[in-house]
Amino acid sequence: MKAGILTIGDEILIGQVINTNAAWLGKQLTDLGFDVYWMLTVGDSPEAITDGLKTISERTDLIISTGGLGPTRDDLTRETIAKFFGRKLVYKKEIEEHIKKLFARMNYPFTENNKSQAMVPEGTKILWNYYGTAPGMWIEHEGKIYVFLPGVPFEMKHIFKEYLEPELKKRFKLPVLVRKTVSVFGIGESLLADRLKEWEAQLPPELHLAYLPSPKRIRLRLSAKTYEPERIKKLIDEQFEKLKQYIPDLTVSMEHEDLVYEVHEAFKKAGKTLSVAESLTGGHIMSGLVDLAGASVFFKGGMVTYATESKIKVLGVPAEIIEKYSVVSAETAKEMARRIREKFQTDLAVATTGIAGPDKGDADAELGTVYIAVATENSVEAHKFLFGQPREKVIQRAVSKAYELLVKIARNL
Repeated sequence: MKAGILTIGDEILIGQVINTNAAWLGKQLTDLGFDVYWMLTVGDSPEAITDGLKTISERTDLIISTGGLGPTRDDLTRETIAKFFGRKLVYKKEIEEHIKKLFARMNYPFTENNKSQAMVPEGTKILWNYYGTAPGMWIEHEGKIYVFLPGVPFEMKHIFKEYLEPELKKRFKLPVLVRKTVSVFGIGESLLADRLKEWEAQLPPELHLAYLPSPKRIRLRLSAKTYEPERIKKLIDEQFEKLKQYIPDLTVSMEHEDLVYEVHEAFKKAGKTLSVAESLTGGHIMSGLVDLAGASVFFKGGMVTYATESKIKVLGVPAEIIEKYSVVSAETAKEMARRIREKFQTDLAVATTGIAGPDKGDADAELGTVYIAVATENSVEAHKFLFGQPREKVIQRAVSKAYELLVKIARNL
């Protein structure tokens, strides 16, 4: 069954408020088994609301709207809804009593503006709003179901979970959406797709594959709508196990979307310690590590030596290395990793140097150039990457790549 989501509010259209309601409703409806076919945002005018309702109702069977149900004079949704359905607005004493009780608990005065919220179109089924004054409304018209919810997120979510979701489950027997996502690190989307052509070709036709790229990783999602969820879960797990044999050289996480979790697990399992020296990443590697509880088991500390001078005076990188090879070079990265490992007496160390942009600073290398070095007791290796632009993408990819290198080395110790 197709569902549509209509959000009402000028504040969304002008970018003053982010439309989190539509995203949340989309996920809830998808999880219930609906096909979310249409999302639309319109302004607060009666014309816009009418056009929105007409557009969505032509394409969907269930229409859920949020916003525009407040007590102020600019909230014209009730009147517009009634006119759209050709119904009168009728007074509901139980709604007024609910609002009065709610205000009494908070010691708020009840006004005529609030009384307007007790008016609903004829034939409306009330969805009670425990946390606010605007009730949800369920209206059936010409074989379609229309649901109107307040725009305040916690009120909308409460009504959906408490009243709307049980009603939808009772009314419709829908297939269950089963899905699982794995994350692949260290490769671009087109290259990954090329390497997985054979794997894709053998996927059972009932499974749908989606590539979800980002600067840090490529997520692969397998999903299916089914009345046999346990069978499909098993089938998806089998396909993702087969996936590993096509990309044995890449880091694949079946559980986490951020490699920092894998770093934690790899170092704890190996019983090894880590220190970090950061330049262009500016502390993001260390911040990610300590954001998760338990980092102190393996992470001993680090330094952000952003300026060339601090690399020399604080970290101890020989000035002649930087003068000869440049501050952005494999040699500088290796010295940074070697020095930080010595200072903190750790088993491993990782260091970053590069040009995030938009200016080159002290270096001559191409914008987006990054060197990441990893030092162990027996060796120091540096890796060069070209991450392009913009600046934010360079930093994100450098952090993710540093984690990837650490995971690979720690897993082999």
